[in-house]
Amino acid sequence: MAIISFLISLSGATMLLLFAVRMVRTGIERSFGASFQRVLTQNKSLMGSSATGVALAIVLQSSAAVALLTAGFAASGFLAFPTGLAIVLGGDLGSALIIQILSFKMDWLIPMLLAVGGWLFVKTDHKNGRQLGRILMGVAFILISLQFLREAVTPIRDSAFLPAIADYLSRDFVTAFIVGAALAFVMHSSVAAILMCVTLVQIGAIPFDAALSLMLGANLGSAFIPIWLTRGMPTVARSIPAANLLVRGSWAILVLLGLNLAADPTMLMFTSPSQSLIYAHIGFNLSLLIVVLPFCRVLEPVLQMLMPSATSAESNLGEQEVGSALDPSTAETPTLAIASLRRELLHMVGLVERMFKSVPDLYETGDRDKIRAVRTQDYQVNKSLSEIRSFVAHMPQENYTKEDKKIVRGLMDYAIRLETAGDVIAKTLTTIVEEKHEIHAEFSSEGWAELLRMHEAVVANLRLASNVLVSDDLESARLLVMEKSEIKRSERKSRKNHLTRLQSGRGDSFRSSDVHLETLRALRDVNSHIAAIAYPVLYRNGQLLETRLIQEMDLHEEDS
Repeated sequence: MAIISFLISLSGATMLLLFAVRMVRTGIERSFGASFQRVLTQNKSLMGSSATGVALAIVLQSSAAVALLTAGFAASGFLAFPTGLAIVLGGDLGSALIIQILSFKMDWLIPMLLAVGGWLFVKTDHKNGRQLGRILMGVAFILISLQFLREAVTPIRDSAFLPAIADYLSRDFVTAFIVGAALAFVMHSSVAAILMCVTLVQIGAIPFDAALSLMLGANLGSAFIPIWLTRGMPTVARSIPAANLLVRGSWAILVLLGLNLAADPTMLMFTSPSQSLIYAHIGFNLSLLIVVLPFCRVLEPVLQMLMPSATSAESNLGEQEVGSALDPSTAETPTLAIASLRRELLHMVGLVERMFKSVPDLYETGDRDKIRAVRTQDYQVNKSLSEIRSFVAHMPQENYTKEDKKIVRGLMDYAIRLETAGDVIAKTLTTIVEEKHEIHAEFSSEGWAELLRMHEAVVANLRLASNVLVSDDLESARLLVMEKSEIKRSERKSRKNHLTRLQSGRGDSFRSSDVHLETLRALRDVNSHIAAIAYPVLYRNGQLLETRLIQEMDLHEEDS
């Protein structure tokens, strides 16, 4: 009975720890997610890139999240392999440092974090205030979960069960290494796995040498997490997590064998066992960064040999995928037809996103070939809308329930909104670009920074809209509408700042005034069309009652 109670308590503490880590990461991503691309890509040196990785991992409390972001930007062509690997290596060191911060005994802090965080999340309407509340409560839950973990293990510490396992792991360092790797991968968080090891060592549940092998295994297991999460990405994206796994796994095995066969693991105990384990974890990641960083560029051809990029094949596949995702044979089956519509809409979102991501580069270079490429992509968006219209027109209405028809109308309406967003990019924004370069207008540094931040926010909303489209998730839909309000607020603030600069006699602001204001309006319009996918979800869940919008939607339903 004691074992069952222990397993239940251990599972509860572990799940709370995982939930809390994810809660903190979610809050930070929702507050600052739109700026991650600029943060990741602004450093040119490998040392600066690794420092960026350290900072991001501390902020996100997850080296896997940093690796996933890096892989995504590499797939989009924003990051080169050496820079991406440097960021990932820095992210691993950052996650080690966050363990030191979270390991401090801060019981006094828990009530304050819960009180302040809960008040901000419940009582504040501003997006960043709510997300700050989420972050503070997440940190409190991490500390609470560690308390639960200590309390779960304490009753069986002196039983025959735990000492037997601890003694076995102490004698068989290879098994301990494998267990540590499996633990980190199953928990999908090296921070959570190593915090658990630190806590077990702290209360004397496992000896230091066994915990050291578990820690090294957890470092290997954490490198498998981004491999798994990026399995569907192009080779150029997967090569960075693969390189990290190669160097991290090799270094972990070398250190494991060196400590257990050629030295005594206890020689690393400079202070208490738990603190020594944290120092060993930080030292492992720091030494890996120092050893591998100079060879980041050398590793690229090695990975190209191990993982043939087949760039041409992948690009040919991408060209083949430009074709319609609609399957006419599914038109008579509502569930399959709706799924087919969603796939085609995801394809449209991807096209619009690629067009939109090129906007800052167009503003800086005015490259006419790139402008023509964007307008060509808009033709693909228009073609997708035509195919969706034809697909919907051939649906046998008698096979569809009233609810099915509402879903199809909502998806059809979103296709129209996406096509309009594409037109704003291909016709309005590219025309503004041409005007900007014809009159040789230059933005002020402040004005350009405001436009970039707004552009980044819209890109983040594009990804969020894709999630809503696939999952119909209510929380994501609510967040998307909140982000729409944030974009409007950003537009008003940038317009006000621009007018203030004009009043102060700034010549650069005067010459770029029309371009700046028209760009703000276009960015807002693109975001409004993107966010439209959220309203049907909110409507179905009764989240738009007692608003003018719900009345407008009711009238629309009656007209249709």
